[in-house]
Amino acid sequence: MQTFSIGLAGMGNVGAGVFKHLRGNRSLLRERLGYELEVRKIAVRNLSKDRGCEVPAELLTTDWRQLLDDPSIQILVELMGQKQESLELILGAIERRKIVVTGNKALLAEHGREIFEAAMRHNVPVFFEAAVGGGIPIIKTLREAFVANHIQSIHGIVNGTSNFILTQMTEQGLGFADALRQAQDAGYAEADPALDVNGGDAAHKAIILASLAYGFWVPPEKVFVEGIEHLTASDICFAKKLGYRIKLLAVIKADQGQVEVRVHPTLVPASHVLASVNGVFNAMAVRGDVVGDALLYGRGAGQDATTSAVISDLAEAADALSSPRRNLGFTPHSLYGACKPIGECTSEYYLRLAVDDRPGVIAEVASILGRLQIGISSILQPEAAEGEIATLVLMIHRASHAQISTALSQLGALGCVRKTPRMIRVEHFS
Repeated sequence: MQTFSIGLAGMGNVGAGVFKHLRGNRSLLRERLGYELEVRKIAVRNLSKDRGCEVPAELLTTDWRQLLDDPSIQILVELMGQKQESLELILGAIERRKIVVTGNKALLAEHGREIFEAAMRHNVPVFFEAAVGGGIPIIKTLREAFVANHIQSIHGIVNGTSNFILTQMTEQGLGFADALRQAQDAGYAEADPALDVNGGDAAHKAIILASLAYGFWVPPEKVFVEGIEHLTASDICFAKKLGYRIKLLAVIKADQGQVEVRVHPTLVPASHVLASVNGVFNAMAVRGDVVGDALLYGRGAGQDATTSAVISDLAEAADALSSPRRNLGFTPHSLYGACKPIGECTSEYYLRLAVDDRPGVIAEVASILGRLQIGISSILQPEAAEGEIATLVLMIHRASHAQISTALSQLGALGCVRKTPRMIRVEHFS
């Protein structure tokens, strides 16, 4: 039986899972694939670290360059999680015509164009299913199952940490800080959770999805990113009263040759399937002009879910070695090529104001919105004791980001507005 040799760079949580399950499911893989997948060399930083599984000492090295220089290694799996070293490793593997499997979303988002230009020059496939959605096969779905579709939109909950935090805030009435602490205690959030809660991790995944869907690598600086740090228990409560749930949503849309790519907290109607995606689970709602609406749902992170995606790519890489292929993992095309400026992107909005409880306040607020051609669809004002600061919640008709930004600036300057106005976008998936 033919054997394909693998070099594994990085043996953290996912790398250990890949090694463990390649060995544990060896018979299953042999029967289904018709060949053997063998790990020949593993590059690690610490030779003595306990990885939760037995690894023969002769497989380990602290020099990842040995994986490049070993001519017997045909497939290189990059799971180091770094940027510069990982980029050197991947480009070096491509130059040596070794097929690459990676789950490095930040690297792909920032250097995807460079990586796939090298892949095309050397005719070497690069596989990256594990970069988005853990065990959810969203990459293969976009690249293969939906190949006949113009992708009209993708709406995704793609960060499990932020989704867990928002779930705790919704179900337990917690503030952001307490919900974050629960996520850290449960092991879902890092000691430094910035990349998860500020939207950065979701933005990396949105770039990859948008680039696959629309045929060009989206520049990171063109992506609008807003995190969940400023959400309050009051926002969660008001959203529920209005029939919504708040989710950190990656929104990717085609619009007359341009592409919107943005990540931000979003009011999602409680009746929509994405509103019920809770905890650390991920989901992506994809709309194509042929297939219509489709939903992919599952665990977006964790050792086993991500390991499943990596081994799936290993099987595909072995197939590519047996039968060379034209699709190298990303196919550029010229149907799109420009990102829509955020100022021109339109949405509906939830607007929360802390105002003086006195006559004429609503008229002052409405006057500013009216001058900017921004319509109000509804107003919610909970009762407040006379003379106290009142909360005013307005649901705003569709307007551009530029319009609403100007409105927020002018509203914040009103004497009757006591705190910085808070705005959250609303999505109805129309």
